[in-house]
Order: sequence, then C-alpha cells, then structure tokens
Amino acid sequence: MSDHQHDHDHDDHAPIADGGEPPAAARVRALEALLVEKGLIAREDVRERIDWLVSRTPADGARLVARAWVDPAFRERMLADARAAALELGLDPGPAPVLVAVENTASVHHMVVCTLCSCYPRALLGPPPAWYKSVPYRSRAVSDPRGVLAEFGVTLDDDVELRVLDSTADIRYLVIPRRPAGSEGSSEDELAALVTRDAMIGVAQPAAPAAARS
Repeated sequence: MSDHQHDHDHDDHAPIADGGEPPAAARVRALEALLVEKGLIAREDVRERIDWLVSRTPADGARLVARAWVDPAFRERMLADARAAALELGLDPGPAPVLVAVENTASVHHMVVCTLCSCYPRALLGPPPAWYKSVPYRSRAVSDPRGVLAEFGVTLDDDVELRVLDSTADIRYLVIPRRPAGSEGSSEDELAALVTRDAMIGVAQPAAPAAARS
C-alpha cells in the first residue's frame, strides 16, 4: 500500500462479474482472512470496527459547530486543535492524527475534497456521500470549485476568497460554516439541528431557523 493510507474505501469498484462481489471487496476479504489466519487480528475486532464506522452520523460534528457558534473561547480552541476540542465534548474524533477545523466567514469560504480518494472525518460526519468519492467531484473541486458550489446551490460573491482543502490520510478537515441569520435566540441543540453534513464539507450553507423561514 502507498503512504496514503486511510480508513475508507477507494473508488475502486470494477463491474461485478457473474454476480460476485467487486474485485476490491474480494481483495479486502482475502486480506482479512490472511491476517486472521496469522493471528494478527481477530475477526471480532474487524466486525467491531466496521460496526463503529457505519454507526457514525453528522450529529457529533454538528455538536462541535453549534458549540463553536455559541462559545467564542471554544471556537478558538477548536480552530487551534479540533481533535482536542472534540475530546473536550466527549466526542470521538476518529483515528486521523490531525483534525483541522476551518471557519467560513464573510470574506473566506472553505471547501473540502480528497483528490486521491475519499479521506474524510467519518467519526464526526458519518460515511462520506457517494458524490464526495466520485472522480468528477474530486477533480472539479480543484479545477472549477465555484462551478461545483453553484451546482450545490451555493453562489459566492466575487470578493469572497474560496479555499479548497485537500484531505489526506494524516489530515482531515471540518468546516465551521457561518451561523445562519435569525438564529440568535436558538439553543445549542437547536443550532446543532441546523448544521448539515454538506455544510461541514463546505458545499452547503446551514439550514435557516424555522422562524426565519416562515
């Protein structure tokens, strides 16, 4: 394996022949069987890890963002060390050595991609969406990021700087989106409910409070 190792699937799914499993899945299954046979891992540990991965949702990331919105001191700690900030709230930040939080403002907008595959903070955001792993997103997020954002319904003013962040096996990113207007009286739990997975990737804005939509 190259030095770009990860806790996710590659975009490596050739057509399934004769109703069998994809080649990538067959290779993983064979590798697992070999490691179990050699006593390097236990099958139960593999199943436990898989169950942990599929149980993740964007809720933990949303909790981090909501706390950052209501607590400026926490926001600064999160921007300085997002892994430590997650642990401060009792959240599991996942296995990536470095978790970096970035803040969208009126003048700067961040958008996250993994150009090599789909590195992504699964522990805080849940499994990555299919479009995040797709070749078109991974290439166009770099070559035409404003066009990609427009397709997601996000149009930035010309004077807003757009920064595209490329995730790696060692560094994962989480975007703190701009707090929506009209949410000043919302509780922290209500704010967390406005934060979507896509907003924490940087391809969407948080939902507006119900009062603001009415």
